Amino acid sequence: MIDSILNKLSKVAERFSEIEALLSQPDVTRDQKRYISLTKEYSELSPVVEAYTEISSIQQAIKEASQMAQDKDKDIQKLAESELEDLKIKLNSIEAGLKSLLLPKDPDDSKNVFLEIRAGTGGDEAALFSGDLFRMYSRVAERRNWKIEVISVREGDHGGYKELVTRIEGSEVFKHLKFEAGVHRVQRVPETETQGRVHTSAATVAVLPEAEDIDVKIEEKDLRIDVFRSSGPGGQSVNTTDSAVRITHLPTGIVVSQQDEKSQHKNKAKAMKILRARIYEAEREKKNMERAQDRKSKIGTGDRSERIRTYNFPQGRVTDHRINFTIHKLEEFLSGEVFDQMIENLSIQDQEMRLKSLNRNDY
Repeated sequence: MIDSILNKLSKVAERFSEIEALLSQPDVTRDQKRYISLTKEYSELSPVVEAYTEISSIQQAIKEASQMAQDKDKDIQKLAESELEDLKIKLNSIEAGLKSLLLPKDPDDSKNVFLEIRAGTGGDEAALFSGDLFRMYSRVAERRNWKIEVISVREGDHGGYKELVTRIEGSEVFKHLKFEAGVHRVQRVPETETQGRVHTSAATVAVLPEAEDIDVKIEEKDLRIDVFRSSGPGGQSVNTTDSAVRITHLPTGIVVSQQDEKSQHKNKAKAMKILRARIYEAEREKKNMERAQDRKSKIGTGDRSERIRTYNFPQGRVTDHRINFTIHKLEEFLSGEVFDQMIENLSIQDQEMRLKSLNRNDY
């Protein structure tokens, strides 16, 4: 095992011992929030320290077996060589697993998300495709027992959506959807196409981890809040009060408008949640792009301008361009049935890239 990883393990072991000592202190046990945080960290480091301890034990056994292999007695030599072979196989296996354990965990994996879908090039077809993507994510959410809530919507002129913002709540939502950020392209024959020509359209997907107050601090002085009359359809109260809200975050220029609720207060609360998520995601994306340049990999950067996937209806296939992986079950994919197969392959590739970085000492 390379020295850089051993140094990393040594630091992990030191931190583990430090937490162990802290957890026995009365002032820590009385502070419930800190106690829970330390207990969680202790639990996460425990398997790493156990593997590190086992590796040290095996390395000692290898040293002893190597000495035995120098014995003049041929039977002892043979026994020691056999033991050495078994020990080396076991060591390689534990080291491989340990490297995965050492990979930094994404602290946002457990977060809920704001999922935004916007029609891109392709006019009505792009809006219809946005509707297809929303149905796909809705079915994925249903299969995983996630709760999905539509925050705001602009419908297409002939179906689908020009823009749709939803909030998805559940177990490890961001972990399973973070690879969806980017440009999704569709190739199919529109219903209005009389000559059977294949048209190409696109939609952009953004996946924003829901940020808490502790994640992003927003100063009131940095906000410009405008209220205006809702342009939405329907009801008597919708068009008679200035209930719609537009919030501009002056330092970043990020603008969020919300008008789906009849109450100005509710629209402002929703807009602030989305604003906080967008500011947080902008910082995430910046950091991820910097790391991606180091790794020569763009998996999981959330770059919204990157074409990540093509849905080809004539050939019945879905291809993810980041990992050159194709599933020839387009309808099943859109129904959420084989969606996890794509995510698993993206996760594996991402882990492999990060393991290579670990071996190159890029922490």
